[in-house]
Order: sequence, then C-alpha cells, then structure tokens
Amino acid sequence: MKKLLILIFFFFHIAIPLLAQEKAVDTLAPKTLTEVIVIGKKTQLSQKQAKPLTTVDDYLQQSGKVDMVKRGGYAWEPLLNSMATERTLVTIDGMRVFGACTDKMDPITSYVEVSNLSEATIESGQQGSCHGATIGGAIDLKRNRSGFSDSGWEATLNSGYETNSNQKILGTAINYTASKFYIDTDFMFRDAGNYDAGNHEEVLFSQFRKFNISGTSGFSFKENKLIEASVIYDKATDVGYPALPMDVSLAEALITSLKYEYAPKLPLLEKWETKIYYNTVTHKMDDTKRPFVPVHMDMPGWSDTYGFYSKVNGVYNAHHFTADLNSFYNRSIASMTMYPSDPSENLMFMYTWPDVRTLYNALFLEDNYVLNCHSSFKFTASIANHFNKVSNELGLESLQIFYPDMKDSKNRILKSFSAAYLVDKSYFSYSLGLAYGDRAPSVSEGYGFYLFNSFDRYDYIGNPELKNESSLEGNASIGFATEKFSAKLMSSYFHISNYIVGKPDDSLIPMTIGASGVKIYTALDYATIFNTDFSLEYQLMSNLKWTGKLVYSYGKDNHQDNLPFISPLRYASSVQYHINKFTSEIGVQGNAVQSQYNPFYGEDRTPSYAILNASAGYSFVLDKSKLGLKAGVENILDTYYSTFSDWNNIPRKGRNFFMNLSFGF
Repeated sequence: MKKLLILIFFFFHIAIPLLAQEKAVDTLAPKTLTEVIVIGKKTQLSQKQAKPLTTVDDYLQQSGKVDMVKRGGYAWEPLLNSMATERTLVTIDGMRVFGACTDKMDPITSYVEVSNLSEATIESGQQGSCHGATIGGAIDLKRNRSGFSDSGWEATLNSGYETNSNQKILGTAINYTASKFYIDTDFMFRDAGNYDAGNHEEVLFSQFRKFNISGTSGFSFKENKLIEASVIYDKATDVGYPALPMDVSLAEALITSLKYEYAPKLPLLEKWETKIYYNTVTHKMDDTKRPFVPVHMDMPGWSDTYGFYSKVNGVYNAHHFTADLNSFYNRSIASMTMYPSDPSENLMFMYTWPDVRTLYNALFLEDNYVLNCHSSFKFTASIANHFNKVSNELGLESLQIFYPDMKDSKNRILKSFSAAYLVDKSYFSYSLGLAYGDRAPSVSEGYGFYLFNSFDRYDYIGNPELKNESSLEGNASIGFATEKFSAKLMSSYFHISNYIVGKPDDSLIPMTIGASGVKIYTALDYATIFNTDFSLEYQLMSNLKWTGKLVYSYGKDNHQDNLPFISPLRYASSVQYHINKFTSEIGVQGNAVQSQYNPFYGEDRTPSYAILNASAGYSFVLDKSKLGLKAGVENILDTYYSTFSDWNNIPRKGRNFFMNLSFGF
C-alpha cells in the first residue's frame, strides 16, 4: 500500500507537470462520467418521466448502479454497487441524515418526495467520499431551487391514482421568485392500501399513509452573497411491512438547514458555501395489528444529527480544486419492550442501540489538474476522525457481558484517496481510476444488541472491537456519443478487507422466539465485488428514441462463497415516441435467474422474470396555464414475480393502472 501511495504521489506531482509542459492548457476540465438521474422541477414533472408521481425508489432504480431491498410497499433500502447502507451514504443536499430503525425500515430516501427534488447524483466508490467515509459510494438527493428571477408567483397542483393498492396521491407547490428573494413550498400526500401480486393474491400489511412538507427560501443581500433556509417535515403512519414480523405506527422526520453562499470576486476562489443543519428522526415499530403474536413488542428508535460543512471551490492556473471541511454529531438510541401474555409476569426491556453518540470530523480535498483541452488528472484525499461513545449505562453493561474489557468509547481514523485519468475527445470519453477508502462499523455492527434479522432468522449482536473495513477499488468507464447515438460502459472492482458479516455463535441462546440462533458481527479476511453496466441510446427518428441497459454484478468472499444481495443479470429496454405535446413509452425490464445466492445469509434461488410497461401523456396549454396528463399500465401481463432483493421473497405488484395529473399556473 505504501508503494502504491508513493507511485500515485510521484505521478501527480512530477509526471503530470512534465506531460503538461509546452502544451496549451484549457482551463475547462473534462467531467467524470458521474450518473445523474433527473427528477425535474415541480412545474415540469409531467414532461420528465413515464410516471411522474412515482416514488423516489422507482427513480433510483433507473440507475445501473442501484438496486432496492423491498420489505413492503413503501420505504425501500437502496443498494449501491451491490452494497447495503452500512457501506454507502445517502445525503440530502449534502446533509448527513441517519435512520432511527434497527431494521432499516426508514431509509433516508423515504423522507423526501419527487415533487421537491430536482435530481439524484450517484457517485460510485470513493467519488462519493466528499460526503463522508464510504466504500460503495454515495447518493445525494438534490432539492428543487427556483433561484432569483422576476417570475413572481407560480403554483402547481398534482394528483394521482393507482388501481393496484388503491393509492391516492395529492400534492401542491407554491413558489415565488424575485430578483433578490425566492421561496419554494411543496406538499405531498399518499394513501395506499394493500396491493395485489400477479396472481391477484392480496399482500397483507402492505398499506401505508404519509405526507411530506418542504420549504426553501433564499435571500440575496448582495450581488454575490446568498443566505438560504430550508425545512422538510415528513410523517408516515400505519405503514405495513409484509416481509417483516412488525409494522410501523410512526416514522417522522424534521430536517432543517441554513446555508450561506459567497461568490468572491477574486481570481483564485469561485465559490464558498457553508451550511449548518439539524435533523431528528423518530421511528416506532409495533405488532399490535398482527394476528397470532406470541409476545407483543414495542420497538421505538430515535436519531438526532447536528452537522455542518464548509466548502470552497477555486481555480489556480490548470488546477480546479475543492476543499471541504465537514462534521456531524449523531445520537442513536433504540429499545425493545416485550409484554408477556400473562399480565402477572414482568415486562422485559432492553436497549437495542445503547444511546450511541458519534462525532465525525473530516477534511476532503480534490484537485482536477487539466493537462490539455481533452484530458485531466483528478486526485482526491480525505482524513477523518470518527469517535463513538456509549452513553447509556444499562446498554454498556449489557454489551460488557460479551466484551468484559470493552470501554465506553472508541476513536478511529478514517482515510481515503483516489486518482483518475479523464479524457473527453471528439466522440469518445473515458476514465481510469484507482482508489482506497475505509469506514467504521455502523451503530448496529458495533453496538447492536439482539437485533433480529427475519431474512436469515438470527439475532445479531454488535462487536465494538471490529477493525475498520477498507477497500481497494479500481474503476473504468468509456463513452461514445454522436448526434443520434450514444453508448456508455462503466465498471468497478472492490477488494474489501475486514469485510464485516455476522457469524453464528452456538454458545448463545437467541432472544427472539423462533430464531435459528445468534450471530455476532465479525470480519472476513476479504471479499471482492465487481459491477458493470452498459447503456445505449439511439435516436431512430427525430421523434422516436430507443434506450437499453444491461447490468452485471459478481461478489465472493475469501472462501469463494457468494456474497448476499448480488444481482443476477439485469436488463431494461424502452422505446419513447413524442410528437408535439404527445408522449408515449413502452418498455420491458427483467432479471435472469439468480445463480449467485448463499443460504448462509437466508437467500434462495429466485427465478427469472420480465415485465412489460406502457404509458402515454399529453400536455395542454390553457392561456398561461399548463395541464399535464400521464396514464399507463405497469406489469401489463400481470406477471407474478419476486426479485433477488425482495425480503423473504415478498412478491411485487401485479398489473397496475395509474393516472397522474399536473396543473400549473
């Protein structure tokens, strides 16, 4: 590793300047092939997607790097580069937010809505390290921002209906923009019942109800200075999880921030952005609506996060640089209360997250060195201090049963670096990169106490003595684009040392009735993961376009056993037609048979499937108002199917007719 670092240092500081000598340097740097999923402004929702008012989960699945773990009809967990949320990051406008559920029933993506998002930026591997320590990468959900203009008032009304689950959708957005002031407000409400699988079988406990309120306001008190405040309040109730033994009575989040942005009139600095933020998440699991429960339980959880970042962008000669100082403080606590069927017996109580406090401070640096008008060399590095403390005495003493020498706190140093060569010339663009990064164990991996995993039916106990998990990564991409045709191939390889998994301990007795045993988090020597996705787009005629995508993943541990949640061959193809204000689309998507599965993690073989979807829309212009109508049908053939990432093989929706209506004025 030291030799590798020295080689990269030499290449960056000596070889690159030599290559750049006596060449005309263009200060416009080539861009990395980062994937961006456009979600669209509120007034343009009906123009962007086949199903404008679908969930954020559906938008993210368009990416070749993202799969979703489905536990119900709502709030799916994103997998990025075949890695779950312990090894990846999800941020909202750069803000760190942490879920409050030990069973991952409240991913960060569940606390935003498509109506207040503009795009999702998906950064693979250490490209996402600007948001924090990561192995698999990062997803940044960027909200709509009107900016400054003299447009005045704008309003949009959104409504939708889906036949499968009887889902009703209602939303509104009101914006005001002036030369020095803007305010964006958004409201979205969803109410869905149980959905039916492809065989018309009702999937019980798949209902949900939620609403989301969002507001952003900015004020420019000088030509180059901006202050912006934002807030999100999201509340979901009566959320069923058919793949789990418990449902959710409340999932509630308050996410706030205050940002200062300054564009200095200096030759060196282009922009300086500083944000402070606070968010709090409350999550309550219960099983009171489930029949035949041997012991009723309440499992509430809370997560509070305070954070800030201060980021500077600038240009010095051929160097495009970024420096980002970021920090957060998080408090995560969760408990479980069991109520015996015999009222004379005592209640049982324990902390499943023992009030774990995390303080994280990091410095991230990036330099994009322009070699010439076609190529550049990009280098990033970060150093972070990660500090954990168990603040609950009862929770600490519970863990000390397994780790007698355990201290109440632990400090870790986390590092990352990456180097990439980028070329964008004529019709071609390509990149080659090498990266290293490490991460600390998650709260569950380090301090979880008898967390039941219904997938493999084991109780899990954390291990505060785990080492940092580290990854050596190689990545490459190549793109070709003409006026009518484009193709892009992106691949990444991860060699992950100290790969954290749960290992059965036969000496321990499970807490959960019906559990197969107890697993304690430990680390394998290493694991390897390879991902590649190939996408094509061809403009057949001026108003007819075809797109296609093919994704392949591979994952093995040091014993050559399959890793969990590795996608089989995945594909998607669609044809879009538009003329004047009419649009239509027909597409197919599916998976091959899952051959890479491992019963040790609770997996089994899932069969192949293919589903057919179609939609059409029309945009009406009424004086100064716009009316957008989209309608379609998903899973036209009513196929019964379940994917590799559907928890306990929960089936997905059967045939579903939908209609989305958007009216802007």
